[in-house]
Amino acid sequence: MTSKTLSVANRPAAVVAIFLLAIAVITCWDASHMKVRASYGMSASAASYFVAILFAALAIGHLVSAFRPRDVEAEVTDWKAVSWIGLGLAGLIGSIWLGGGFILGSTLLFALTARAFGNKAIIKDLCLGAIIGVIIFLMFNKLLTLALPQGPLERLF
Repeated sequence: MTSKTLSVANRPAAVVAIFLLAIAVITCWDASHMKVRASYGMSASAASYFVAILFAALAIGHLVSAFRPRDVEAEVTDWKAVSWIGLGLAGLIGSIWLGGGFILGSTLLFALTARAFGNKAIIKDLCLGAIIGVIIFLMFNKLLTLALPQGPLERLF
């Protein structure tokens, strides 16, 4: 009779699961301390709780993956692509922090993420990212009446 022991077959997935769970806890804690409440409908804290639930679900999925025995060998990480995505996220954060607004930040994020996936047409990606950013901004700002970080482009609308 063989006994099965619980072992981590995929340590990176376990580390990511712990990281995602920490983000879920921080997001939930942050949502519980929001002072602005909506007089009708859902408040901003409801969206934060929803995001926290999604992070927790991703963490559970990574934990299941981490303890599942693997038959295939893991692929080599493409650190160049990871760097492009990290640069895109830094561009989004920097754009919002420096007052460039949501549209510029999401445009940078889209174009640099497309670059990470191998697309080299940066001008086309910037144009497409700007179009998507404007559509998302208008949906959130006009349709849902939720405020996104505003910069010079957002003030035109």
